[in-house]
Amino acid sequence: MTPQLQIIDHPLIQHKLSLMRDKDTSSGDFRKLLREISYLMAFEVTRDFPISHQRIQTPLTEMKAPFIEGKKLALIAILRAGLGFLDGMLELIPSARVGHIGLFRDPESLEAVEYYFKVPNALEERDCIVVDPMLATGHSACAALDRIKPLRPRSLKFMSLVSAPEGVKELHQHHPDVPIYTAALDDALNDHKYILPGLGDAGDRLFGTK
Repeated sequence: MTPQLQIIDHPLIQHKLSLMRDKDTSSGDFRKLLREISYLMAFEVTRDFPISHQRIQTPLTEMKAPFIEGKKLALIAILRAGLGFLDGMLELIPSARVGHIGLFRDPESLEAVEYYFKVPNALEERDCIVVDPMLATGHSACAALDRIKPLRPRSLKFMSLVSAPEGVKELHQHHPDVPIYTAALDDALNDHKYILPGLGDAGDRLFGTK
């Protein structure tokens, strides 16, 4: 693990991820588990938020209390599976703005093709976290970061549930300045560019479309 690859291996996250990997887990349970994991992962992804102190009055005395210092956050989901990350993170950070990037993988070239892009204004004032449950080839992640970087966000991170070594290598090659946060670094991609052991198609399992 390097500073640019953070594997969040908390036992609660690993337990819930194992349930998600099981092919017999229903779509409803899959959605619930992803929401819970995203909530837990958000603690680590936001760990470096700076703190300032302000004086407050407790029921017993006055004190200097820690508060998050002026952070403005944007969560940007890669459609469609990235939507599954939002509920848990927004429950923890309800003031975050939300953006969406629609991408699909061309079946021939396996490259990412954009069909939708809508993000909050003034990203230069915001710290951005791009979310997608699967970092497989890395093409979608790189395409999303390619679109966001010209908007000059204050900081930029990428968060996934399961990553393949090939995707990590691709993202590090094209965006070495963007740290990756993931719950698992799996073995490899198969011939169809799915992560092994993985958990299948996250979008299909999330929305019950297959």
